[in-house]
This record gives sequence, C-alpha cells and structure tokens, in this order.
Amino acid sequence: MSILKITARQILDSRGYPTVEVDLVTRKGLFRAAVPSGASTGIYEANEMRDNGKEYQGKGVMKAVNNINKIIAPALIRKNLCVTEQHAIDEFMVRELDGTTNKTHLGANAILAVSLAVLKAGAAEKNLPVYRWVANLAGNRTVTLPVPAFNVLNGGKHAGNQLAFQEFMILPVGAKSFAEAVRMGSETYHCLREILKKKYGLNACNVGDEGGFAPNISTPSEALDLLVDAISNAGYVGKIMIGMDVASSEMWIKGGKYNLNFKDPRQEPSQWISGDKLLDTYTSLLATYPIVTIEDPFDQDDWEHWIKFRNRSKVQIVGDDLLVTNPERVNQIGSFTEALEACQMAKRANWKVMVSHRSGETEDSTIADLAVGLNCGQIKTGAPCRSERLAKYNQLLRIEEELGCHAAYAGNVFKQSRLC
Repeated sequence: MSILKITARQILDSRGYPTVEVDLVTRKGLFRAAVPSGASTGIYEANEMRDNGKEYQGKGVMKAVNNINKIIAPALIRKNLCVTEQHAIDEFMVRELDGTTNKTHLGANAILAVSLAVLKAGAAEKNLPVYRWVANLAGNRTVTLPVPAFNVLNGGKHAGNQLAFQEFMILPVGAKSFAEAVRMGSETYHCLREILKKKYGLNACNVGDEGGFAPNISTPSEALDLLVDAISNAGYVGKIMIGMDVASSEMWIKGGKYNLNFKDPRQEPSQWISGDKLLDTYTSLLATYPIVTIEDPFDQDDWEHWIKFRNRSKVQIVGDDLLVTNPERVNQIGSFTEALEACQMAKRANWKVMVSHRSGETEDSTIADLAVGLNCGQIKTGAPCRSERLAKYNQLLRIEEELGCHAAYAGNVFKQSRLC
C-alpha cells in the first residue's frame, strides 16, 4: 500500500517547546507520529533542525515542518513505495533527499517523524501490532517486556537544584511481570515522595522534566540514600536496584576536568576534579549502594576514563552521548532503520541496548513497541508520573496483556545481550 498523503505540523512537547508531528495517510487509514527532543545532547547526535528565529525563543521547528510538507512528502508520494518497505523509504529520505552525514539538510526531526509514521502504517498494512512488525523487521521470533528504569530523582539540566548528576533511577528487576514492575515502581515513587515531604518540605516534591522529584540536594550520596530509604519503606529491598545517568558531558571542562558544581554561578576552577577522581567517586558509590547501571559516566570523548571504568567495574555502563544511536559513532540518529542497525551492531558486539526517551517528550508511545520488538530488555522513559511518560508505560501494559501467557518479562536477566 503506497502513501497517499503526508502532512506535518508544529506541536508542543512536554517542556512547552515546539516539535514535529506527522500524519501519514494510506488506504488503511491515518498514522500519526511525533518526535521528542533532549535538554542535554551529545555533539555526535544527528541534527535537530530549529528555526533560530524570534518565535518560541528560536526553538520553532517550522523549517523541519516545511521540509516534510514541501520536499519529503511529494518525493515519497512520487516514489510510490509501499509502506512496508521501511528500509527503502528510510534510505531514500536519508541518502537521496537529505544526503548529509548528520541530517543537516532536512533535519533529523523531520526524517524521524516520517520514518515512525511509516513504521506504524507498515504494521497496519501487515495487520500486525507495531511491536510485532518491529520484531519482524529485526528478525526476532520472540519478544520481551523490558525492565523499566524509572527516573525518580532529577538533577543536572533536568532540574533547578544543585545536583550535578542528571538522573537517579529505580529498576524493579525482581518483579515477575511488567505489570508488577510498574506497581513496584509506583509504590516506591510515592514512598519517596513522602520521605521528601517529611525531610525537606512540600517544595521538595516538585518534579523535573521527566517526572522525577527535584529536591534541593547537591550530592549523589544524598540522592542515593533517599532511594535506599524509599525502596526499604516500600518493601522491595533486593527486588529494586538503582541506576544513574550522570550526563557527564554537561560537566566536562576543556582540558580534562569535570565541574560537579557547574550549576553554581559562584563555582571556582579549584573545585574541578580529574577523571581519575570522578572514577574514584563512582567506585565508592558502587561499593555502598545497589547500583546496577550507570549512563554516561564520562564525557563522550574521554575514552581514557571510559576504558578505565570498564576495566575496574562490572556494572552496566550505558553510552548515550558516547554513542548517540549512530552506527558510525559506534542514539539519536534520525530514522527507524538506522536505529535498528545500531541495535543489531550492538548485538553483534555482545553489547546490551536500552531504549530511551528524551526530556522533551510527547504522547507518542512508539518507543514502547520498539523496546518489545527489539528485545532490548530495558527501557528508560521517566518517572511513573506525567502523562507523556505514562503513555509509554501504559502501552507496555497493553502489550503484556495482549501477549497473555506468552508475555515474558526480562527481570534479572535484563542486561543479557541475547535479548537485543
């Protein structure tokens, strides 16, 4: 079934900034996709096209919208490809219509919105749910419900406190199903809220971009102590583990130092620390707390300390700014096909894959289907709070219900690369 019509528009994401939404029409119906954007970004990410004009403080996306309506849409309709030809459509947009390394001509946000709409239309054409169509495209015979990494405490660029590390997460690895994992995460989240309210006052219950709380704390130990207490109060010691997203590229100082006080206007260069000192900090935290995963512990170009950390620790190390779902850099690459290629490349290298949201999200829940269809075993899409985050978790609940007795939850084996 070929594409009859494509219409793009500018909508608002969860932070109130513009983003791109696409409606794609075939004889099967209308298929809609919207793309997210991040607050902290890696320098190797594909180009997110912004208008840089007066409207929306320069963050408008009408250039990307116009590129879809005036370039991509008519070209794809003329090409007359079937919506099940995902690879061919993505290749046509990326190679022929854009033709640049980082999507600087059309914008990754333009290409991705169309790519995801095509994915949904292709699933409908095959009379399959999106996660099953994703599994078919990936060559996966089985699918797995992922362990959710609930971001419950926010720092870094996601919050207005002095906490440098960006995210502190809870992972219900001891749950028997995804539904139970959601319940455990929600109960622990609300236990954490009560702890914060009693210890710091009601203002500490304000939430950040991704639904996590943003209390006025400044050190990772404070955050981790709060999580340990919340897990204990909820009754899930040993069943819920902890993860961190440091987003250390935001703290990186040219010359090889890290500024953990980068949000303090009074910070002094004498407070900057070396990569080795930061590595020692991680080693101490890992010895004290039940941490199973750390994302972006060092700057995307600080290979020396990535290697040192990998050799010293057995914890899962996640590369976001390091890898940016880019097969050439191996996260945010710009089409479904390229994301699939990055996932498969990771699998061949015996790496694990975590499907992740962005801080500026929409109600689009496609990444839930991606996590299941790609057999990733883990997903990070915010706190069990805020509708744009819950849209993904609720979609996973629906998928688990649909799978019935065939539903498999990753649980304690979420880090095994064979799931990818």
